[in-house]
Amino acid sequence: MTSGSDEPVDCERWASERATLDREYPLADLPRLRDVLADPGGTLRARFEFARDARGRAIATVTIEATARWRCERCGLSFERPLRSSSDVEFVADERAEPSDGDREPVVAPGGRVRLADLAEEEFLLAAPLAPSCDEPERCARAPRPARESVAAAPATRRPFDGLRDLLQKTDRT
Repeated sequence: MTSGSDEPVDCERWASERATLDREYPLADLPRLRDVLADPGGTLRARFEFARDARGRAIATVTIEATARWRCERCGLSFERPLRSSSDVEFVADERAEPSDGDREPVVAPGGRVRLADLAEEEFLLAAPLAPSCDEPERCARAPRPARESVAAAPATRRPFDGLRDLLQKTDRT
């Protein structure tokens, strides 16, 4: 497997050659993953299988695999879990173009070129859980919880119009 580069590749050429490219990307090098992961350590492995569809359009199957460190939304602790995903994409010239097959995602490839790291990162984000959970109830129950304020310590509710009725009644009498 080859380490990934930031250089755009020629999708049209690879599709004509029916090439399969394997790449590895450090998770820390993929900027959109920084806010998603508890720790950006690890590697994203990606496979890009290029081909042409029946109409001659450049397409690819993007397959990713990584073991990522997530933060549990319930207990706040981090945990490790693998992520695997695969999608079919079709390379299009601009955002208005529709893919020829409704099951494929359109990917804008200006000049027929695209950064493979961007494709791998996008696939990771699409497969990432919206609310990661460690799925270990015992662990979540043992996690430290923020202290709750008691009802007595809570500030009194402000009612800015409480005295309005009395004030209006006094005004009507005068």
